[in-house]
Amino acid sequence: MSNHKAINIKDKFSKFDDLWSPRVIAAMNDYQFKLAKVEGEFVWHSHPHTDEVFIVIEGSLCIQFRDGEVQLTAGEMFVVSKGVEHKPVAKTPCQIMLIEPKGVVNTGEVQSELTADNDIWV
Repeated sequence: MSNHKAINIKDKFSKFDDLWSPRVIAAMNDYQFKLAKVEGEFVWHSHPHTDEVFIVIEGSLCIQFRDGEVQLTAGEMFVVSKGVEHKPVAKTPCQIMLIEPKGVVNTGEVQSELTADNDIWV
């Protein structure tokens, strides 16, 4: 009997509804692949020790910076460099994948009502 099984991203998204609360679906070395449903504005924050990858699975996402912004639609990705302050915004419901080291808190060093529990698997 084989232990090989694909991870169905659409199925994983169906298992939770919380906004801005990333869920881990896989790990590779010290990195985690996380899914999140987002809508509205997040908080300004940075991750001083790591880059952060955003991949839009469905919908569109704007990542604001103090000196500009990047617009992403389904199938696009962007890497936010470590230490760069940013604020994700989704005007309509959006599904994203994040790739970052295990232990990274979604709001960085900022404590907020949007700070999510870490390392929650789905």
